[in-house]
Amino acid sequence: MEPSTPPAATHHLWGMEDEHPSTERVFEGEPVPSRSETITVRSVAVSIVLGCTLSVVAMKLALTSGFAPSLAIPSGLLGFFLPRLWVRLMNSCEASQLPFTRQENTVIQTCVVACTSIAYSGGFGTYILGMSKDSAEGGVGGDGLNVEEPHIGRMIVFLLLTSFAGMFAIMPFRNSLIIHRRLTFPSGTATAHLINTMHTPQGAKQASQQVAMLLKTLFGTVAWSIFEWFFSGGEGCGFQAFPVFGLSAFRLGFYFNFSMTNVGVGMFCPYKITISMLAGSLISWGLIWPYIQTKEGDWYPQGLDGDNISGINGYRVFIGISMILADGLLHMLCILVRTLYTMYKQQENPQPRQSNNGQPFQCLSAVLDRTAYSFDDRRRTQVFLRDRIPTMAPVIGYMVLSLISTVVIPQLYPQLRYHHVAFAYIIAPVFAFCNAYGNGITDMNMATTYGKIAMLIFSSWVGLRDGGVVAGLAACAIIVSNVSTASDLMQDHKTGYITLTSPHTITICQAAGTALGCVVNPVIFWVFYRVYNSGAHDDSNSIGPYAKVYRGISVLGMTENGLPKHTMLLCKIFLALALSISVLREVSTHRRWRVRRYIPSTIGMAVAFFVPPTIPVGMVLGSAVIYLWGRCDRDDMRLMSPAVACGLICGDGFGSLLSSMLTLLKATPPICIMFVSRGVNESLDAFLAAKGMPS
Repeated sequence: MEPSTPPAATHHLWGMEDEHPSTERVFEGEPVPSRSETITVRSVAVSIVLGCTLSVVAMKLALTSGFAPSLAIPSGLLGFFLPRLWVRLMNSCEASQLPFTRQENTVIQTCVVACTSIAYSGGFGTYILGMSKDSAEGGVGGDGLNVEEPHIGRMIVFLLLTSFAGMFAIMPFRNSLIIHRRLTFPSGTATAHLINTMHTPQGAKQASQQVAMLLKTLFGTVAWSIFEWFFSGGEGCGFQAFPVFGLSAFRLGFYFNFSMTNVGVGMFCPYKITISMLAGSLISWGLIWPYIQTKEGDWYPQGLDGDNISGINGYRVFIGISMILADGLLHMLCILVRTLYTMYKQQENPQPRQSNNGQPFQCLSAVLDRTAYSFDDRRRTQVFLRDRIPTMAPVIGYMVLSLISTVVIPQLYPQLRYHHVAFAYIIAPVFAFCNAYGNGITDMNMATTYGKIAMLIFSSWVGLRDGGVVAGLAACAIIVSNVSTASDLMQDHKTGYITLTSPHTITICQAAGTALGCVVNPVIFWVFYRVYNSGAHDDSNSIGPYAKVYRGISVLGMTENGLPKHTMLLCKIFLALALSISVLREVSTHRRWRVRRYIPSTIGMAVAFFVPPTIPVGMVLGSAVIYLWGRCDRDDMRLMSPAVACGLICGDGFGSLLSSMLTLLKATPPICIMFVSRGVNESLDAFLAAKGMPS
């Protein structure tokens, strides 16, 4: 999974550190609530309900599209609406209630996002499924130590061990990143501005409108999902295969499957990403793969399953991997160079100054300098620095958790030995800090890239004979969980900084949400996995499209045996092509060339090489809706589009869950609707007429 893109409606908030007029002047008469007034029965109950509910949506996304759109906006909106509804109900019962504050709203949002993010960082749609026999079928290392089937108990223990380490690793740098370096953390800043706005009189009205739109879209999508289910009574039946581009394109995989998830994700993503994905699908599924299929029997054996890594799927996976690695490594290198340059300039000139992008960089020694800070900055810094944590406390916590993991993880995955796990925990804090710093500057979470690098290192270190495939995937899980959790914590601390929420409270809620997610998400995954594994869904690409990709990266670190002919040659060609496009994009962006607008996203094109074309088709439709809506009423689009997109995604997730429950209950759809060509329809009519049946 790749980093998410903040919703279009929040793009104008990026980089805004000080509001005009002052935000804190509006709230100046309100005292900062204590921890007991912030972490209440109300906030805990709402956090659990929303965390479990949105985790279903996040898991559905992780197992189907593989994308990870930010759920911070729906969490903030619903975390505002439900407690206010709670307060009204209690007031109608004449029960005394604490006032609902923006700090409590932040607590709910933090807990919910921490819970739902485990659906992505936990790797359920990637390395967990990548270890399974289905992903390994017919490929290199398809048996023995290189296969580990998912087990719910093992997943819970593993997540509890790996998900908390990143919090301890980044905590010593909290003040440095938020106060001293004054990093923007755009997603956290945008969420904080949303929460601050909703708790003003005008903001409350807009929030009610957004929540109403979200609920309408959600229930409409659920109703459509139930309607679809009634017409899917057989293989190839239903609206999931609507040949909107004709039957010739349908046979190549280009059709609309009425997945509202893909439409919603497309409404979130920038136009360049969706168009790049569609272009990548046209190049790969429309040209390259049909050509390679003509070489069946020459380049690879005949009669292989479409998912066999030794067949055409090997080209799909490894060409896509090479392009992802090229773009990811170049992007990581650019972030590292930019970060080191920024740190060097700060060391060279430590006095408070104004950077080119308008973001102030100030030292902690200037905290009380009233001329250097605005009222908002002084107020926020005062609250943020009020809570202090001894420097050695998180260090000791990380060391203890590392020792426990070094002992326990080899029992869960014997392919990883004790020294492997210890080395992973030694390098994880370095990756966590680099990723958190880069995330604060660019809002790009590169946790998966660090994980892929670790996967290559550990799989080649262990070797195929000793289970290197599973070892690489498990090591990837350790690194991704550490790195991703660290960035999430800093984003939440930035939100807490702007909303005057205690850092200790944020940390406690982050830990509580993470613990809840480590238990809830494996249970949700197990439900989806049992449904898909039962054979109810015939589309092999319908679950875990990235699982084979991650397994392929792990195999790539060890051997070339078993791959079809010319695989590595094609990988090198496309790696060089992707690197060239990425370099051109970086240079044109830096020099502000006009051509930069027309350079496609390398990562978007790469993803389209191995995901079915139906995903880009749905996403492009979502982008088209945003474009046309913006042409008609731009202000209404910016206000309501996040709510509509979230409603589509959430509704599709709930609808899928209902369909899954019906499947588990052995219910079968009563009707089959199928699209065929005119010639086939005439032949079918003739057949039915010969049988004396009405056509």
